[in-house]
Amino acid sequence: MTKKEIAAYIDHTLLAPQAGIKQIIMLCQEAKRYGFASVCVNPVYVQAAADELAGSAVKVCTVVGFPLGATTTKDKINEAKNAIANGADEIDMVINIGAAKDGRLTEVATDIKAVVKACSTAGNKLGKKIIVKTIIETCLLDDQTIVNCCLCAKKAGADFVKTSTGFASPKGIDGMPLPNGASEHHVKLMRNAVGPDMGVKASGGIRSVRMAITMLEAGANRIGTSSGVSILDNWDEEKKINLKY
Repeated sequence: MTKKEIAAYIDHTLLAPQAGIKQIIMLCQEAKRYGFASVCVNPVYVQAAADELAGSAVKVCTVVGFPLGATTTKDKINEAKNAIANGADEIDMVINIGAAKDGRLTEVATDIKAVVKACSTAGNKLGKKIIVKTIIETCLLDDQTIVNCCLCAKKAGADFVKTSTGFASPKGIDGMPLPNGASEHHVKLMRNAVGPDMGVKASGGIRSVRMAITMLEAGANRIGTSSGVSILDNWDEEKKINLKY
């Protein structure tokens, strides 16, 4: 698999709160140079990213309800519409995690569906398709709840389910930190839940070639990472990957 082919799976990501405009511009320049699928930036930088990427094939992705998913549906809709007006092509929204944990799946689905509808309407006015990815935050949920949330996202018309924000802080009963990013187990679980026709984005802690391959072979067809340049620079063009999606 060539570097160009693997680059097309990667959302080149910079969501750190301390990121400044110079870093965002550099992110966009790297994305153009390497041919990444998109840059994923915080909403405040959507306009700058869109300006920098104008005329290129790289999409602008941003986050909504990030990182907690605890804003109201109305707030998420307004945030998404504003981002699209500023040039966003893809919206990664955090689901209502608390509702998911409570088993209030109707609320989870309604929240997603409303954002999907708003993105579709806003995109249609601009003559483009807006991709919506739903962030499940798998490290905070049990397997059955993850499956239920994936099915909610699929029914609501989202384009992708996504593993993680990378900002959650789960802890064990001993108070020690637990992993908060993508895992092979969760990607396989999500892929099996949504089937072959929906996207699965693995994100959080993907920093190496080996980890990227693991996620792709588990069923991801998009990878969110801040280590895209390092992954591409260390990519073996002769590497064989068992891609299913």
